Amino acid sequence: MRILLVEDSVLLREGLARLFDEAGYLTVGAFPDAEGIVERVNALGPDVVVMDVRLPPDFHDEGIRAALELRRAAPQVAVLVLSQYVETVYARELLADARGGVGYLLKDRVTSLEEFTAAVRRVHAGGTVLDPLVVKRLVATARDPLAALTPRERDVLELIAEGRSNTSIASELTIGTGAVEKHVSSIFSRLGLADSLSDNRRVLAVLAYLQRT
Repeated sequence: MRILLVEDSVLLREGLARLFDEAGYLTVGAFPDAEGIVERVNALGPDVVVMDVRLPPDFHDEGIRAALELRRAAPQVAVLVLSQYVETVYARELLADARGGVGYLLKDRVTSLEEFTAAVRRVHAGGTVLDPLVVKRLVATARDPLAALTPRERDVLELIAEGRSNTSIASELTIGTGAVEKHVSSIFSRLGLADSLSDNRRVLAVLAYLQRT
């Protein structure tokens, strides 16, 4: 089995590479970030990509967004997300196509090396591996499209629903317009509203807000 590893922690990256080698897997690449993930996969030909969620440069959701990109571009490659965090919006999208060959495990809850290598084998074989806590979070947020938003993002979305501009929102919340723009972008991401020429994401975000309230 050929594995490509994406993990920003040097110690964990090197430790996982050694673990894979000892398990008889071939680590074809080990990177600290997900930049150009599709090109890397095309060049190195892994069977499985093991990837953290929060990666450089912003340590937000770069890894799981890269996993989604990879699933669209190279569906034959299995993806195992290994993280300390549950990003429910993206996790749900990652699992939505039901093709298998995907997993989401939490680092702190992996109890044995045997369990982890078995998870890698399972996603390689086309199965699905989910930490029970990931499942619990997905179920808990399934009926609330705004559950993934931070309190500040909810404040911003409420003002968007009132028809406020970014400048007006900044004045109301006593923050800079740049901060408002970052919050708005994060709201779109967390609600799964992709950039599109045909959809007005502010309108869609407001609809999600109105459906919840």
